[in-house]
Amino acid sequence: MSNFFFNVKYGLNHVLDINGYDHLLFLVLLAVPYIFKDWKRVLVFVSLFTLGHTLSLVLAAYDMVSVDEKLVEFLIPITIFVAAIYNVFTGGVEDKNKKISVLFFTALAFGIIHGLGFAREFTMVFGDESNKLLALLEFALGIELAQVIIVFVILFLGFLFQTIFRFSKRDWVIVISSMVIGLVIPILFENSIF
Repeated sequence: MSNFFFNVKYGLNHVLDINGYDHLLFLVLLAVPYIFKDWKRVLVFVSLFTLGHTLSLVLAAYDMVSVDEKLVEFLIPITIFVAAIYNVFTGGVEDKNKKISVLFFTALAFGIIHGLGFAREFTMVFGDESNKLLALLEFALGIELAQVIIVFVILFLGFLFQTIFRFSKRDWVIVISSMVIGLVIPILFENSIF
């Protein structure tokens, strides 16, 4: 049972670690265009991101995939930048009639990329465990819990700013997404492969 709590806590810490804030930035971008009544849709995005993250960790843990670490460290801020630009240009407007959209597949694909960025550390920590898959699922549970907490905070802040401070939804999405762009540009230059 102690392994379970260690693995879940490790997943929680992976997302909530302020030094690895790229994960937080991406979650902010996933959640910022939505309000509380859209929580199911946001939960699907977050869960698809976790699924992609977990899939890439499974592939790496069982030596089924190996990716150039420098390339992945460059692609992670690219995914954040692309999501932020998308939010800025759409201004939070979405097509509610679409059940499955490009955004769902994008969340899954970006989760795969972000998971590959953590694959090396995950393999170092859990590589010797007899049941890596169980450890991975427990770790993924911690990730999912942390992501739900962050999404709730973002939805709550959106509610506050849009109701109390009278920000329009468009302004809220554009301001927050622009702030993320400002934070991710230095990361892009630090991890440039050129």
